[in-house]
Amino acid sequence: MSTVRITLYSRPGCHLCEAMRDVAVAVARERGATFEEVDVDEDPVVAALYDLEVPVLCVNGTKAFSIRVTPKLLRQRLAAEGR
Repeated sequence: MSTVRITLYSRPGCHLCEAMRDVAVAVARERGATFEEVDVDEDPVVAALYDLEVPVLCVNGTKAFSIRVTPKLLRQRLAAEGR
């Protein structure tokens, strides 16, 4: 079974991004998933995709959450991925 990838699209100084990061990092550690954070302002293509939705959390490359996530919801999403 492959490792689940969690990617957070965020921007510096965003308090919603910080809250989502805290949840994502904790649940990734708990579930053995990988975590990556991408600054949307560093890539014009990513900025065009997610600019007004930041923060965006993707699981295995698919958008799963925008703006807010709870540990329970993220755990449920990861369970759906087979973890």
